[in-house]
Amino acid sequence: MSAATAVSAENICYSDVRSVANRVAAQLQLCCPHSSTSYPLARVIHARIITSGFRPRAHILNRLIDIYCKSSHFTYAKQLFDGIPQPDVIARTTLIAAYSASGNPKLAREVFDKTPLNIRDTVFYNAMITCYSHNNDGHSAIKLFNDMKRKGLFPDNFTYTTVLAASSLIADHENHCKQLHAVVAKSGTETVTSVMNALVSLYVKCASSPMASSALLMDSARKLFDEMTVKDELSWTTIIAGFVRNNNLDAAREVFNKMDEKLVVAWNAMISGYVHKGLISEALEMFRMMSLQGIKQDEFTYTSVLSACAEAGLFHFGKQLHAYILRTEVKTGGEFLVSVNNALITLYGKCGKVDQARKIFGQIAVKDLVSWNAVLSAYVSARRINEAKHFFEKMPEKNSLAWTVMISGFAQNAFGEEGLRLFNQMRLNGIEQCDYAFAGAITACAVLAALEQGRQLHCQIIRLGFDSSLSAGNALITMYARCGVVEAAHTLFLTMPCLDSVSWNAMIAALGQHGHAAQALELYEEMLEEQIPPDRITFLTLLSACTHAGLVEEGRRLFNSMSENFGINPGEDHYARLIDLLCRAGKFSEAKNVIQNMPFEPGAPIWEALLAGCRNHRNLDLGVQAAERLFDLMPQHDGTYILLSNMFATAGRWEDAAKVRKLMRDRGVKKEPGCSWIEVENNVHVFLADDTAHPEMHAIYDYLYKLVLRMRKLGYVPDTKYVLHDTESEQKEYALSTHSEKLAVVFGLLKLPRGATIRVFKNLRICGDCHNAFRFMSMAEQRLIVVRDGKRFHHFRNGECSCGNYW
Repeated sequence: MSAATAVSAENICYSDVRSVANRVAAQLQLCCPHSSTSYPLARVIHARIITSGFRPRAHILNRLIDIYCKSSHFTYAKQLFDGIPQPDVIARTTLIAAYSASGNPKLAREVFDKTPLNIRDTVFYNAMITCYSHNNDGHSAIKLFNDMKRKGLFPDNFTYTTVLAASSLIADHENHCKQLHAVVAKSGTETVTSVMNALVSLYVKCASSPMASSALLMDSARKLFDEMTVKDELSWTTIIAGFVRNNNLDAAREVFNKMDEKLVVAWNAMISGYVHKGLISEALEMFRMMSLQGIKQDEFTYTSVLSACAEAGLFHFGKQLHAYILRTEVKTGGEFLVSVNNALITLYGKCGKVDQARKIFGQIAVKDLVSWNAVLSAYVSARRINEAKHFFEKMPEKNSLAWTVMISGFAQNAFGEEGLRLFNQMRLNGIEQCDYAFAGAITACAVLAALEQGRQLHCQIIRLGFDSSLSAGNALITMYARCGVVEAAHTLFLTMPCLDSVSWNAMIAALGQHGHAAQALELYEEMLEEQIPPDRITFLTLLSACTHAGLVEEGRRLFNSMSENFGINPGEDHYARLIDLLCRAGKFSEAKNVIQNMPFEPGAPIWEALLAGCRNHRNLDLGVQAAERLFDLMPQHDGTYILLSNMFATAGRWEDAAKVRKLMRDRGVKKEPGCSWIEVENNVHVFLADDTAHPEMHAIYDYLYKLVLRMRKLGYVPDTKYVLHDTESEQKEYALSTHSEKLAVVFGLLKLPRGATIRVFKNLRICGDCHNAFRFMSMAEQRLIVVRDGKRFHHFRNGECSCGNYW
């Protein structure tokens, strides 16, 4: 007979109170253990009690209160509790436990304070101490524990276990652990496994405090663990996870190897520790051993191993694991947990398989915020920004991470304006902006060369207390460097409270871009002295610095040290930098030898570097060979056609130049227009070659004409070889005067206060005549003129350029 039938068929005889009470208690017993039918059934029983006039005793009422609490119907539980003239300690304890589970310690304390002292017992105190512990209020838990002892009540094993758990929330020094250890020793509970587990956990958690000695506390935890007469699953997992959390994987593995029973939680702790430490092969070996020993993996195992595959780019292994999960879990009636699906999305996304990641996302029945963010990150990582934008707009809920990922995605893919717009929208929507969001916005300023806006963000970071953030600090270094203020970048680098390899790389890159190659190499030596291991990015920045300064010997030495001293195999980008270095120095034979001996087929970056070097040294024959390779590899890239055509034009081979231009038109390749821009009074002014659109263009040309006359007196002569069209000399000089970078610099001279630095940015390489003209402008105007072109910065001061005319 079903529970509902038992209730409806009940025909209570109210003359026998004891019989009725027993029957009601039996009916309530049907509500245990708790299930989805417990609450409606209890309501029916409760209604029958009220309508029948039966007055139940405390144990019946307590059972009802317990059922209502476990069903999360606290209002009914409290109404029933308030209706009892003198609720006993059991009812009060039940209500406190319920409020604890619901995360409401304030209401629990109200019940506690209204309870008469004469009925309070140890279990009652334990409930309130547990409430504080579960709600992360360690101080209140310890205070109540001391109050309990003052009231003459004797703590039991559960009391000590709970108090130690609460203490681990606030203990941050060795003395705290020793004091509590002494309390346990005096209580005589040192042989109780649950109490000892809590004490070991206290030492382990305190070891993570920056104010404590991690090694000393973990030694104490290990000593306690070894002295335990009876160890359970929690004992082993606590000490192993403790060593893992405190970065002592060798000690964790030693304890792990001594386990008689290989516990899944311990295996997971070891695998997770190896993954977080970057020891991917060790993590995968643990997973293999786990499978060989027949230990059942769970969702934590799968997510850790999938994360390892994602971090290491082991797509094929991850795909095999995906198949294994499908075969072993789904066929046995199991379903993918959302955490495993999220790990799979991250794996496919990080390995560039975005469409497959999106397919897995579409198959998840119940998606969480992590699922949405994982797909969004996959689109951003693959530089599929338009799809990322549409996906972001469709997200039903967006947390700070989603906004930050999208802002950074815009910034890192040259959509600086959209990144800043989204950052401002995030603030207007009331979403809390973390240091990573600021880092993304600052990166957008770097892309746009928006110095003043970047400075404003720097001020906000200081005001909000994010100035110690590594991500924000590193972004600021890059922003100041890319906006032409390398001194501010260096000052920031020197004053940052902590540095990582990204910080060093950013500063080395900044010095190299601004022509301070010697300082960049000195900083690299300091980096090694600080025992910061260089990575592949470090060597890219160093090789670029050497290239800009013509430091061939230093560049060769650094390139060779990558594999010899640091075990880093040079990639195609490193080879491209080396070839660029050699070709700029005119060492074409050596460059060709490097290309022939590369461990892989040369790609477009290699031939681009060779072609650029041929342009600088007018090596037309080799340049034609490089261009032909590029035509095959990147037929739609405009730069190849322009460089080759310019080389022919410089050599006076106008017909060949015209043929290249015609080939470009026939293939539908469009030249990227050269443009320059300058920020004046928080407005960005953009100029094109031969510009007539700017409202002050007449004043600009007029000032430029007068300025050139002054420059000629100082020795400036327009270099008409940079006009790549066969025209008359006067027309060539006029064409040179209308270059976008000249117009932008002259506008700055007109508008910025006397003595202010002129900072101009150009999307392409600076024209040779413009470079020469700016030297004379800086002398004539007594101004510092900073120009960033597509490759590097040029600082013009008193007729000299920071590049030493090597660019």
